[in-house]
Amino acid sequence: MSETVRHSHARAVVIGGSMAGMLAAAAVKDQVGSVEIIECHDLPEGPGPRVGVPQAVHIHLLQSGGVDALEELLPGVIDQLAASGAHRIPVTTNMIIYSPEGWYRRWRRATHRLMTASRDLTDHVVREQVLKEPHVNVRTRSRAIGLLGDGRRVTGVRIRTSGEGEGERETELRADLVIDASGRASRMPQWLAELGIGGLAEDRVDSGLVYASRMYRAPVPTHGWPVVSVIADPRLPGPASAGGILPIEGDRWHVGLMGAPGGQPTRDADAFEAFARTLRHPIIADLLARAEPLTDVSVTHSTANRRHYYERLRTWPEGLVALGDSVAAFNPMYGQGLSVIAQGALALRELARGGLVPGLSRRAQRAIARPVEAAWALTVGQDIHFATTTGKNPRFTDRLLQRYVNRLSLTATGSFRTATALTDVLALHAPPTSLIRPGVLLSALVGPLRPQLEGPQFTPEELRILDGVRERS
Repeated sequence: MSETVRHSHARAVVIGGSMAGMLAAAAVKDQVGSVEIIECHDLPEGPGPRVGVPQAVHIHLLQSGGVDALEELLPGVIDQLAASGAHRIPVTTNMIIYSPEGWYRRWRRATHRLMTASRDLTDHVVREQVLKEPHVNVRTRSRAIGLLGDGRRVTGVRIRTSGEGEGERETELRADLVIDASGRASRMPQWLAELGIGGLAEDRVDSGLVYASRMYRAPVPTHGWPVVSVIADPRLPGPASAGGILPIEGDRWHVGLMGAPGGQPTRDADAFEAFARTLRHPIIADLLARAEPLTDVSVTHSTANRRHYYERLRTWPEGLVALGDSVAAFNPMYGQGLSVIAQGALALRELARGGLVPGLSRRAQRAIARPVEAAWALTVGQDIHFATTTGKNPRFTDRLLQRYVNRLSLTATGSFRTATALTDVLALHAPPTSLIRPGVLLSALVGPLRPQLEGPQFTPEELRILDGVRERS
């Protein structure tokens, strides 16, 4: 662009009505005169399932870094989520985690807070906040089929719309800014090639883990109840496996179980709890034995880490930004996806505050890549050590780094300082490089300051409640 587009006349088009699409709209709504969201399906009125989001049946959470970014984008949305039933989970105070190096302590001083809720509820609350703006609209039953413009500048999108009894029609939608938030199914690489932009680098690292999820009626009030997690240990013989229980709205537990090839969970409801009992510790199976299943078992094989390096392209057109899973999608086992999307949208907003100026799209793409890079280092840095992983093999430096991370994890079982350093990174508040600061290196050298726990650290009140459940059953 030769000059700044005045916001009152500027138009943004967002491809996809997902969480990424809604947060993209939130990021630019104050800098443009109108935002049009292009969505393939109808959107639910309330906190119901959204068509075309099969991953919504699986566990989702917001890391502390994502919570902060979401609140910056939509002030008051975190309180609204909590009022709707979402849980604020203090880290690690209300977390029972069995790492490969042992049980993490529930330190009294919380360093961060997670938000846990069903994906349907989170989507609904965010969608409601974004769409209350009169100049943000959704065009449903519409699909983007191509970009307008050329390799220097994108000027809009071609869309195909279907209506009841009207068949399909194609139209052109002009825009000053197009944001691709269409997720894993994004056609951005193909569209860029059609504009004459090639050389796009892509990574795909797949551990082969299969993810099975089920909702349960919790046998206890879930307000204040801890997250429970048994983490996979890639060093053990046989297929890796893991599991977790998240308290969500409606006094429910959202339960996820994961297994590698040769030991994968299935849709068989009768086998779900039996699979939980095969994990490194039976805590999840013991808790589920007292809970009431509410749904069938949902399974996904789409747990690969996939990334497009748009920020590395030598040429990037003005007026185009990609955000969310269309840039990078992560193994859901690590719970980074929603938080990365929120941080990327916040980065876009901060840059867009200066107007739709020349160079904005390239700067935004590079800024969006920064939280992606942090989460990529975390997830791929773990997944490459599973024997079943394809797409990348651990090098000598990867193995050396893993030994150091294992040492940090062992130290964290008995050192608040080290546990805080690790949770700062996992919560996306600090880059992975912060783990090699002198103080953290020294704590790893010293090792844990307290003896290891022999089992899960329930509070006396939690044990009293569980004993009451056992007596009733």
